[in-house]
Amino acid sequence: MNRNQYMQPLLAALREQKKMGMKGGIYHRTQIDMTYNSNHIEGSRLTHEQTRYIFETNTIGMADGEVVNVNDIVETVNHFRCIDLVIEHATDDLTSEFIKQLHGVLKAGTSDSRKDWFAVGEYKRLPNEVGGEETCPPEQVEGQMEALLDGYRKGQHQFNDILDLHVQFERIHPFRDGNGRVGRLIMFKECLRSGVVPFIITDELKMFYYRGLREWGHVNEYLTDTCLMAQDQYKAVLDYFRIKYEHHIPLNT
Repeated sequence: MNRNQYMQPLLAALREQKKMGMKGGIYHRTQIDMTYNSNHIEGSRLTHEQTRYIFETNTIGMADGEVVNVNDIVETVNHFRCIDLVIEHATDDLTSEFIKQLHGVLKAGTSDSRKDWFAVGEYKRLPNEVGGEETCPPEQVEGQMEALLDGYRKGQHQFNDILDLHVQFERIHPFRDGNGRVGRLIMFKECLRSGVVPFIITDELKMFYYRGLREWGHVNEYLTDTCLMAQDQYKAVLDYFRIKYEHHIPLNT
């Protein structure tokens, strides 16, 4: 049986529950957990409960005197929309146009979107660093991204292929901001597309995840083990919702 068939129950459930606007299922849980953790890794101060409240009620609950950054709220709502795009286009080939679309949706309506130089929905126009490390120069981003995607689209993708794609994407760092969140959305999409159980990098795994990104190519096990741990956590959620998946998928072809 093709590995994609094993994941069909999950993708079918995500699409059906999204269409129904169903609460309390795998779609609901994935939206809240992935949005909270991915945004929190990048510095959002919204709590898991506030994230859930925004998703369920389109309002936000705040304690007396609490100050909330408007961008955190906007990007939370936008991230929900990005997950919807990932679910809708899960089986499509990964393209630069789709990646730019994710970035445009994520950053729409933020203070960054009012800065022309920020280039929301487009590759960066100015050089930037990440963690003190140089990234791809702006004039080379388009070419490096196309080369990355052209090489990636040729193969049958397994767990470590998707991790390698993520690492190379983060090292190119094609956008001014939002690279981590867009990159993790891409990983989730490609897991769904390739029949690999997807996973959510939780805030508790943040430092292990960053170490894994940094050491990939030297000690790949750092990132692999971190993502396998995250995958086990998502499998437990699938088990709870009684959604079938393949239990043993080889890391590489």
